Amino acid sequence: MDSRITVRKFNSIKRRELLKLMPLAALGAFAVPKLRDPLLKAGLGFSDWVSGAMFRPGHLATTFAASELTPFHQFPINDYDVDDPGVDLDRWTLTVTGSVRRPGEYTLAHIQALPKVRQNTRHVCVEGWDVIGRFGGTRLSDFLNSIGADPSARFVYVECADDYYESLDMATALHPQTLLCYEMYDQPLTREHGAPLRLSIPTKVGYKQAKYLTDLKVTNVLARVGYWEDQGYSRFYGL
Repeated sequence: MDSRITVRKFNSIKRRELLKLMPLAALGAFAVPKLRDPLLKAGLGFSDWVSGAMFRPGHLATTFAASELTPFHQFPINDYDVDDPGVDLDRWTLTVTGSVRRPGEYTLAHIQALPKVRQNTRHVCVEGWDVIGRFGGTRLSDFLNSIGADPSARFVYVECADDYYESLDMATALHPQTLLCYEMYDQPLTREHGAPLRLSIPTKVGYKQAKYLTDLKVTNVLARVGYWEDQGYSRFYGL
């Protein structure tokens, strides 16, 4: 018998057997406490990288007819801390810093002077529920343009009155459906829903849509990613 054929056959068998054993090896690795967290972190990082690479900036989330809206009183109020952090609505400003030509304090009137967009979109919570709401505000991209933000920067980072914080990759920030939202159901935001200003991002899961915004920074470096992300949740979580 040709020894080369024997070697090839032996190698083929070894490869097949190794492929059969890989799932068991992976399960075994997850059973080792020291390996579990690094493996989970690596897997989540790879998933976020793939999701970011597949993101289509011009692809729109589904919009809905008025007849399909969830009634406002049935729209869940979901906070990580408190329903109302006590924002002084009359004195509120958004503090803008980072890679922008016009940093400073921006009033709600300045934001409302930009073109308004209203859209009926689905809000999806990581807890498993979803509703269809009506959101109004200005495109985040229009606001970034008005403050002279560097479009080549990697992130938009926000902080909130309830100490929550979040970040968006720039492609998501510039998406035409990403809003600085100051209205729901054609009425000013209620305190429980994030007054005076929140993010509405129908291409992302709910925890990316921070409420009670107080600070916005355009940056290439993140000291913190997001409240839930820094506890192991997905950085990207696109829908």
